[in-house]
Amino acid sequence: MTRRLVLTADDLGRDGPTSAAIAELAAEGAITATTAIVVSPFARGAVDAVRAAGLEPRLHATLSSERGVPPWHPLTSGRSLGDADDASLPEDARRVGERAEPDEVAAELAAQLDRLRALGARPAAIDSHAGTLYGLTGRSFLPEALALCAREGLGLRLPRSLAPYLAAGGGRPTEVSAEVAHAHARAVEAADASGVPIPDAMITNRRDASDLGGYPALFDEARRMLADLPEGTSELFLHPAPGGAVAGDAGIVRSWELRLLRDPAFLAAIHAEGFELVAGWGS
Repeated sequence: MTRRLVLTADDLGRDGPTSAAIAELAAEGAITATTAIVVSPFARGAVDAVRAAGLEPRLHATLSSERGVPPWHPLTSGRSLGDADDASLPEDARRVGERAEPDEVAAELAAQLDRLRALGARPAAIDSHAGTLYGLTGRSFLPEALALCAREGLGLRLPRSLAPYLAAGGGRPTEVSAEVAHAHARAVEAADASGVPIPDAMITNRRDASDLGGYPALFDEARRMLADLPEGTSELFLHPAPGGAVAGDAGIVRSWELRLLRDPAFLAAIHAEGFELVAGWGS
């Protein structure tokens, strides 16, 4: 078998500077995929820009807002999705798992997919902003996501193996509850049964700036994660943004991730591991 890698820049549409940086990465050929937050007011221009560079963004299913930007609002009127004061998506992603109703989540996912297609994109897969589909913030909405993917012929960012993702972080691998592990195994079985393509593994940086200490540590962590990936098609997703686009520690890490994607030594490390860079995972 061959090791293939989808190199993804997440959060297209989050804000203007982030979207511009991702569009530049696409034009430079530094990424093979991106994901779009269609509930953001920056989505239209951002999608146009990356499509002009030859990438078809996939849906970044968004059920929570994010600190540092004006709150996003759901495209549907599901009462369980929005905060009571202004009906915006909650800033704390844990509120999604606590409050959201599955039928209203399903309707919102379909509406966001329709919005992305209305922007001219032809997405091949979906994933989850802040992990809200996966049960990482409470209730899992993987059944609703899988039903949409099966109906629409889409892939889902659901790793067949959790181990590489859980091992990211430079220390002891993260442990998940038996409930989450069971839900993941059932979701993989359901994806296979319904013909929904999923990646064999996925990795991302899960360390903050204070833990990393500097760009060299991020580079070394990325190289270690790549070396540990199995055969088949995996995904490395990062959250690149220019300095100042995102406040605080998170913004520092995002600027390092932008630097990483443009670093010739990082591309050399990918090739040294024997990866073929691809745009997505197949069935």
